[in-house]
Amino acid sequence: MFVPIPLNLPNCVLKLTKGENCTYVYDELRKKKLVLTPEEWVRQHWIHYLHTHKKYPKSLMQIEGGLTLNSLKKRSDLLIYDTAGSKILLAEFKAPTVKISEKTFSQIANYNKVHKIPLLLVSNGIEHYYCIINFEREDFTFLDELPAFQSINPNV
Repeated sequence: MFVPIPLNLPNCVLKLTKGENCTYVYDELRKKKLVLTPEEWVRQHWIHYLHTHKKYPKSLMQIEGGLTLNSLKKRSDLLIYDTAGSKILLAEFKAPTVKISEKTFSQIANYNKVHKIPLLLVSNGIEHYYCIINFEREDFTFLDELPAFQSINPNV
């Protein structure tokens, strides 16, 4: 059974309930209880942070959006849309014990070949990386901080 650990994110109160063999967390986006895994712990903290501190509306967040990559079905951890319905942020989360590596960046880059989203977020809850993709120049720039919703959404 996963025992929650402190993350390098602002504290948040998650609705946790104990089962016989596991702990559940209530996911406010999907409106249901989920088994609390280390990766889900990170994802739920990020959802709270994005909504509370960066003002990304929960109504524009999609968890585990499906995609097909090389004829394989995959799921991205979190997609965020702007108010016009365009995808603006793709996030990949790992458990706190998983080191962010080149493999992690390759995974999100491969997903982004399908999505073509300008802002990427990779985090294990301890380390966080953000980058802006320039599709015309076919390059990217790492950012020191994740932009707030209103700064990247022209319709707000």
